[in-house]
Amino acid sequence: MLLEKINKKEAKVAVIGLGYVGLPMAVTVARKGYQVTGIDVSKFCVENVNKGKNYIGDVDDNEMKKLVENGMLKATHDYSVIKDIDVIMIAVPTPLDKYHQPDSSYIKASTDSLAQHLKKDTLVVLESTTYPGTTEEIIVKKFKEMGFEAGKDVFIAFSPERVDPGNLQYKTHNTPKVVGGVTEKCNQISKKFYEMILDAEVYLVSSPAVAEMEKIYENTFRNINIALANEMTILCEKMKIDIWEVIEAAKTKPYGFMAFYPGPGVGGHCIPIDPFYLTWKAREYNYHTRLIELAGEINMAMPEFVVNKAVRMLNQKGIAISKAKILLLGAAYKKDIEDMRESPIENVIVELEKSMTTFDYNDPHVPCFKNELNGKTYKSVSLDKISDYDLVIIITDHSKYDYKDIINKAQLVLDTRAVTKGIKSEKVVKL
Repeated sequence: MLLEKINKKEAKVAVIGLGYVGLPMAVTVARKGYQVTGIDVSKFCVENVNKGKNYIGDVDDNEMKKLVENGMLKATHDYSVIKDIDVIMIAVPTPLDKYHQPDSSYIKASTDSLAQHLKKDTLVVLESTTYPGTTEEIIVKKFKEMGFEAGKDVFIAFSPERVDPGNLQYKTHNTPKVVGGVTEKCNQISKKFYEMILDAEVYLVSSPAVAEMEKIYENTFRNINIALANEMTILCEKMKIDIWEVIEAAKTKPYGFMAFYPGPGVGGHCIPIDPFYLTWKAREYNYHTRLIELAGEINMAMPEFVVNKAVRMLNQKGIAISKAKILLLGAAYKKDIEDMRESPIENVIVELEKSMTTFDYNDPHVPCFKNELNGKTYKSVSLDKISDYDLVIIITDHSKYDYKDIINKAQLVLDTRAVTKGIKSEKVVKL
């Protein structure tokens, strides 16, 4: 009956968690003709969805508004709506605690809440990034306690989100999807559902654990290769070699090489966080993930490297870092978005404050932000008086910046993204 409902687009869908993953998914499902109810504890999220007001960069404002007006998308705090739902997608946060251990409390809380209203013949898919074993240990276990057998009474799977904020080519609807069901029947139903809502391949794996590990492997791969680029940068500086020229030369090889670039740190919710899920889980098997942990250490040291380089640049001009006035360009963790999660600027600020440096920041996408590391709030300043600063540090390479104009007006520029590589100026030093 569930397959029939999915085929006829009569299945009602709930998306739990309306953030960077959940809201784009809710819009994607509703766009394909399914009635979608978003569930979130946030008053802000629920109220804005019901007003048709978008708050996520990768969602089309007009499309979302029309879906709400047409009754295809709505939001609520009330989990009792689950009793009428056929497909449940869980996309809640999975942060790390202060000890860099996975915090699964959001998954547990949402599972406990939905379990109170769960009916038979329902598909439940976890999309939140987490450690291998989570789906079985939390969701399957809870439903079993409630008398629901996976693959018979309810159908359970894990399908990792692949959201890349700001990516103009790949969005939720056209990014290939990996799905791992608890049983073959779970896989069959999950695959059918995703095929109905996506314009991309649906790739099945044998279990939720494989799908969970696949997601962590994706981002650990990137984290380690970025760490290699960062370490090469540190060495190249000592050897007076341009790392950016090295990378461009290496890219000419048509096989066996994939370009990764250095930067002021690694940001976003995935790359700097996901590897820690694996290092934590590995301890259960008495295994030390040395390479992964070392990569994390290298990447986390880059903000300090950036500030130390700034110190040396200012010293050459006869300016002490404690007396300098610095402007940070860009605050978001990557170009052309407003997302501040794990942004390198937070650590750069902490390092600058240690040196008692006066600084401001500018970001056309981020008018203000609270630094989670020190609890302070900062506001973006105008670029009108850029010449008043002793040094400009490019943290995020937003397309809106006129880099030629910035270099002309600035006294000194530290470019951590090589966005100025086509501009010849003695004022500019690349990372």
